[in-house]
Amino acid sequence: MPLPQGSVITENDIVLLIGKDRRTFIRTVSAGQRFECHLGFVEYDTLIGTRYGEQVSTNIGHKLFVLAPNMDDIILHLQREGQIIYPKDLGYIALKLGIRPGVQVIEAGTGSGALTVMLALLVGDEGHVYSYERRRKMQERAITNVRRMGLLDRVTFHQRDIARGFDERDVHALFLDVRTPWDYLPAAREALRGGGFLGAIVPTMNQVLQLIEPLYNGPWFLLEIEELMLRQYKTIPARVRPDDQMVGHTGFLIFARAVEREEATGWEPLDVVKYNRREDDAAQDTGGEP
Repeated sequence: MPLPQGSVITENDIVLLIGKDRRTFIRTVSAGQRFECHLGFVEYDTLIGTRYGEQVSTNIGHKLFVLAPNMDDIILHLQREGQIIYPKDLGYIALKLGIRPGVQVIEAGTGSGALTVMLALLVGDEGHVYSYERRRKMQERAITNVRRMGLLDRVTFHQRDIARGFDERDVHALFLDVRTPWDYLPAAREALRGGGFLGAIVPTMNQVLQLIEPLYNGPWFLLEIEELMLRQYKTIPARVRPDDQMVGHTGFLIFARAVEREEATGWEPLDVVKYNRREDDAAQDTGGEP
């Protein structure tokens, strides 16, 4: 079901239930059924008509806040078969790929559908997401997650290896979340429109180096390599400080734009490229040679 829009809980709303211990639960309000956790149970019938933000009591007297979840809550509670792309990366990926209502975008592989849900939400009714996954069980899980969000009509799922290429052409953006993304760059370029956005995520620097060489030498431009870090803080007013634990490295993000140009014959190391760019910048600033 779509995320709730109103201020009052109705049947079939997806709600966030949370107690003083901050353990969170995402549930769909179903008449005649009940929610159970370590703090007791609550009849869903008693939630219907309650305003979001209010507290409800379990059968043993514990209080729970009932809130409308956001996409961050939904993504972290997705049913999953493996690792998902973290929310800290999801929003940035969508921004860098230029995702907006009406665009067509390809993703491979689907995984448990975290990025699929985010993309489907952003492309709107006029856009579309094409998602490729070779593992049937993984794809079935993703379809369940997308269906639960009421976004299934915005996604076309392909269950196959992308070594066979992509069916779509002239798409706005394409994202690769696969073990060897460099193997699929020719197929990606064929599917993308001129100037289209390419993105990829890989966990190791070894993979980064193997990916950026064909990007640097091929029909791509504006190559970027980035990594996002997120540090949370304890929110007790008397002792605000960083949390003892944090989600550190989740993946390296690589972005490029699809262009038409002759492929380079050799690859310059990145430090040489940066040095040459500094020289070029200096020449432009002085109007002549550096």
